[in-house]
Amino acid sequence: MGREIIFGKDELTLKLTGLVGFFALKQKVKIPYRLIKSVYVDYFDAPQWMIRMPGTSVSPLNIYEGSFKYGNEWYFLSYEHRVPLVIIELEGHKKYKYVIVEMNDPTDTAAEIRRRIRKLN
Repeated sequence: MGREIIFGKDELTLKLTGLVGFFALKQKVKIPYRLIKSVYVDYFDAPQWMIRMPGTSVSPLNIYEGSFKYGNEWYFLSYEHRVPLVIIELEGHKKYKYVIVEMNDPTDTAAEIRRRIRKLN
């Protein structure tokens, strides 16, 4: 799939490989657990007027890879199917308000992120 979440002690790293990393124009996104406001699994429809900065989007095929801006908020999107996605809302991150990714098992991934956050509190 080209996406992997690596769980560290204080942060998680979204690692993008192969074509996913190429089209996203980025290989890693680091997210400290303390900046995660919420994590949930849901469908996401990218707003039609999102600005790609930098990244790749093919709206008719529902492919979004990279950094996007909508209003005053930055999103990091990495998905290529209309499926439930892991949606991570951040507070205080240097760039992103949301990181939204397609994972093989989104429910287990979101649960593991929540477990890691609870361990810090």
